[in-house]
Amino acid sequence: MLDPKDNLELPPIPGKRYFTIGEVSELCAVKPHVLRYWEQEFPQLKPVKRRGNRRYYQRHEVQMIRHIRELLYKDGFTINGARNQLDMVSTSASAAPGMKNPLVEEILRDLKEISELLK
Repeated sequence: MLDPKDNLELPPIPGKRYFTIGEVSELCAVKPHVLRYWEQEFPQLKPVKRRGNRRYYQRHEVQMIRHIRELLYKDGFTINGARNQLDMVSTSASAAPGMKNPLVEEILRDLKEISELLK
């Protein structure tokens, strides 16, 4: 697994609907116990829980985790600061549709990568 402090590129997110906590851990370079902790701290993270309390994350949650990781490890925010930043982004995105949303930007980059692979 990648070290969270590394500035290496994260692997592309596969075109699946649901991801296990282990897969998300690898895709986001964050250990599973950190993901479980972030679920408590960030209300935006609500993975589907199935039989045996197993977590299944959707693509938008994987992208959210990558954004949280960037805020915490790259930009140096605290948990509270990152939570406030996410709240401001979601509030401003709903208030001003012309503003760029980091999650939308990441989705667009992923789609461009997929498009290039298909060519």
